[in-house]
Amino acid sequence: MSATATHSFVLEHAPAEPAAAERYFLAKLAFETDPADVHLDLERGHLGIVVVDTRSPDAFARCHVPGAINLPTRSISPETTASLPRGHVIVTYCWGPGCNGSTRAAAKLAALGFRVKDMIGGIGYWRKEGLPVEGSSPADAPLYA
Repeated sequence: MSATATHSFVLEHAPAEPAAAERYFLAKLAFETDPADVHLDLERGHLGIVVVDTRSPDAFARCHVPGAINLPTRSISPETTASLPRGHVIVTYCWGPGCNGSTRAAAKLAALGFRVKDMIGGIGYWRKEGLPVEGSSPADAPLYA
């Protein structure tokens, strides 16, 4: 026999009004993208984005998004970003949802004047979606460090 719940954890905090929710979700999309959209742009040869893998050079060498460049988060500086095109959107990624390296990289790049988006899910979700990868051991590279 099941009892009807009188308290909702979902509704404990009232949902936003639809107009406020729309503004929030549109704003969120200004900061994030996902593996499927990045893959489609790369596959179609869109020239407006540069994909940046923010993991270590070793992790990048083993497995990365095709066409990505490696720029570890801790190495981002005016000198290391001098060759990045200012008119493009930089798409950062790292391991996945449990890693904030790409978020920290995006913040550093934005502070240097770049337009940036963070690819949610990172290389982990890129691989889970079955998207192509490059590297010395892409099939058996670990999904995290």
